[in-house]
Amino acid sequence: MVESHGCFIWYELTTTDMTAARAFYTEVVGWGARDASTAGLRYTVLTAGDAAISGMMELPKVARTRGERPMWIGYVYVDDVDAVADRVKRLGGAVHLPPQDIMQASRFSVVSDPQMATFALFKWHSPGQAPPVDRFGRGSVGWHELITADYEKAWEFYSELFGWQKERTNASSVGSYHQFSISGQTIGGMMAKPPTLPTSCWLYYFNVGDIDVAVKRVKAANGQLLSGPMQVPDGNWIAQCADPQGAIFALAGRRGLGYFKPADVHQQSPRGR
Repeated sequence: MVESHGCFIWYELTTTDMTAARAFYTEVVGWGARDASTAGLRYTVLTAGDAAISGMMELPKVARTRGERPMWIGYVYVDDVDAVADRVKRLGGAVHLPPQDIMQASRFSVVSDPQMATFALFKWHSPGQAPPVDRFGRGSVGWHELITADYEKAWEFYSELFGWQKERTNASSVGSYHQFSISGQTIGGMMAKPPTLPTSCWLYYFNVGDIDVAVKRVKAANGQLLSGPMQVPDGNWIAQCADPQGAIFALAGRRGLGYFKPADVHQQSPRGR
């Protein structure tokens, strides 16, 4: 499923304090980290085992003046970045960063859906560059969740854009939860946005060993537990959190499994560094 149109392939944190964020996520999730900066751009790659999982960069000053805050952005692989960016606009979304090349290795664009949930489009210039990642492995991103004001409108947008398929819907005390798949694999779900959340957004779940140990590390590292831990139908336990700079993320794990600390490795990131 790697490098298939509509699949999440990379995750990136924009933050106001890279040093503090690096210390936080390596402690909480167990990621390794390496510097991958280039001239004029400070960048860190976060790793699990021998796989590059995500990256981290400073939130630009101009973005801060516009009121943007630290956040995680998911990159979705597409067949044609320019064509899909145009389709985003035709479907009522917005293009925040027009399609552009990264070091002659890849092309990307930052966009949002009609309800302002932000994500990115991505494609390698040469196929086969992305290393395979075990979505169920510790340290990987195992689930993708859209919290949206209008599920029906969101589904029309994403299914048209990426060819996602509907899977089962679960009912709970907080409303319906709609799962979706790509290439035969269920990779995420969509749910209604609570009134307390100002805008629609994507939430990414990082796999950890023991959920309780990971939550304790969130608190000890000055992060915030927003909800959970709570058990979900597949037997996992989840918790929604915020890092010290305010970026929202989630954890998924079991109980009594211990803590995962992979070795730091050097691996290429999809941003070509």
